[in-house]
Amino acid sequence: MKNQIKVLRAQWDLSQAALADKLDVSRQTINAIETGKYDPSLPLAFKIARLFELPIEEIFSEE
Repeated sequence: MKNQIKVLRAQWDLSQAALADKLDVSRQTINAIETGKYDPSLPLAFKIARLFELPIEEIFSEE
């Protein structure tokens, strides 16, 4: 699954650690999602979408 999290983090001027704090996950989780090594759970994907004020489909897409 591809995602736009790295791009969105840059636009919002957030580090991986800062985003992880906002989502109550580890920085390693953010890194794994960004690099495609881990697909977030549905609740986490919704939390990410709410944080960035975007529909899930604009953040995540099938490869």
